[in-house]
Amino acid sequence: MTRNNRGDKSRGKIVAFRTAAVIVGLLPFVLFEVTLRGLGVGEATEAAYPAIGFEAVHPLFALNDTSDRYEIAKSRQAYFYPDSFAAEKDASEFRIFCLGGSTVQGRPYSIETSFTTWLELSLNATDSTRNWEVINCGGISYASYRLVPILEEVLAHEADAIVLYTGHNEFLEARTFQDLQSTVPLSRVRTFNLIRDAWSGESRLEGQGQPREILATEVDALLDYRDGLADYHRDDSNRSVVVKQYAENLSRMIDLASSESVPIVLLNPASNLKDTPPFKVEPRSQLTERDAAEFDTLCEQSRAASDIGEKVELLEKAVAIDGRHAGARFLLAHAYLTQNQPDEAREQFVRAKDEDVCPLRMIEPLHDALSAVASSSGTPLIDVRRDFELRVPDGIPGDNVFLDHIHPSINNHQAIAQLLLDHLVAAGFCRPLDDWKAIRDERYLEHLASLDTPYYAKGKQRLEGLIRWTQGRANKLRDGTLLPPGLD
Repeated sequence: MTRNNRGDKSRGKIVAFRTAAVIVGLLPFVLFEVTLRGLGVGEATEAAYPAIGFEAVHPLFALNDTSDRYEIAKSRQAYFYPDSFAAEKDASEFRIFCLGGSTVQGRPYSIETSFTTWLELSLNATDSTRNWEVINCGGISYASYRLVPILEEVLAHEADAIVLYTGHNEFLEARTFQDLQSTVPLSRVRTFNLIRDAWSGESRLEGQGQPREILATEVDALLDYRDGLADYHRDDSNRSVVVKQYAENLSRMIDLASSESVPIVLLNPASNLKDTPPFKVEPRSQLTERDAAEFDTLCEQSRAASDIGEKVELLEKAVAIDGRHAGARFLLAHAYLTQNQPDEAREQFVRAKDEDVCPLRMIEPLHDALSAVASSSGTPLIDVRRDFELRVPDGIPGDNVFLDHIHPSINNHQAIAQLLLDHLVAAGFCRPLDDWKAIRDERYLEHLASLDTPYYAKGKQRLEGLIRWTQGRANKLRDGTLLPPGLD
């Protein structure tokens, strides 16, 4: 045997020995990792690595010039309507903060006719032993992830209860979704996750790493720009991440309130199903030219059909070809209504909403996530959507309930206030007087009489602007310049 052969053999033995040593050294770790996986311990979550951060977070409330009240900061009033509360809380005061988007703010009107005002009037009429204060923290276009820092702030202001109405705005801003595993590969290792959690000593919902996305300080909605609808395309994987993050935002806010022993109430938002067509429609992917042509023919024939049975049959065939076409499902829903089939109609209206490529109404997976979080955490959930359905003849809310796609009419804001009042009474927070309804109705009339004609005129103007916004007809261009109002 040559010297080179002996050297190669010797080096081979050394490599084999070192490899065996490494394997033996890693064996306990491997066994421990397998055990953790078997027990379901140490799994990574989105919350362990917070998905969203902000360039800056400014306080929503600031002391006024006389330092006796906290007021919505002037820098935040482009998105929040002015509201305030006493800097020193009176012993008799019961302070409720209501968080959410433009529905909470009362759009297209404002907080004067929001359910927050009606709730405050109702509570003070119902139980005069307390001074009931309901503070409106509804931010225009604010999604659940932007409500988390607001909740953290208001919990420091002696809150007695939190009301949360959120879910419609989760798709308004452009967000870059990165895969958790590729962003933080160590999160695949259960042992690493376990050691990290033990070392931090914090809840995993508090977030342990740097945010994987930094958003602007204030909302930068896609539809705030002219032709914003063009930015929306179907993306099922992104939708699933949005739903997951929504659930985690809810869980985090529930945990934050619980850590301060402040009760929190969730509201299940409602949408205009019957009278809001999809905002953007796209055909399903991989639709062949032949199928697309047949689909178009069936839809055209359905429009020309005078017999409702024939119309339904044609649209059913069209939907069988392309079940992801939100417009076809919306037409089929109305055909079912004409044929007096409300259950079938509602199913199609919901599918049309969920297949809308520009989802400005809360999709069903978000509703499911809200229910699941409420159930698992034992958090009260007031079903506004179900209440609205029960109060319309066919069980399908439309323009008889809403002013647009999601914003309830004034009397239906009063209905939301009633649902909250019923909950607070049932939970023992307030004790109704014998004649509270008569007192409340009188105060409602007095409050409505205090609102002048310009208040309603401004609401109508905002509604017209909101309709333009949903159509991608905002006046703001991509470079930040503004078109003159009304210029199309």
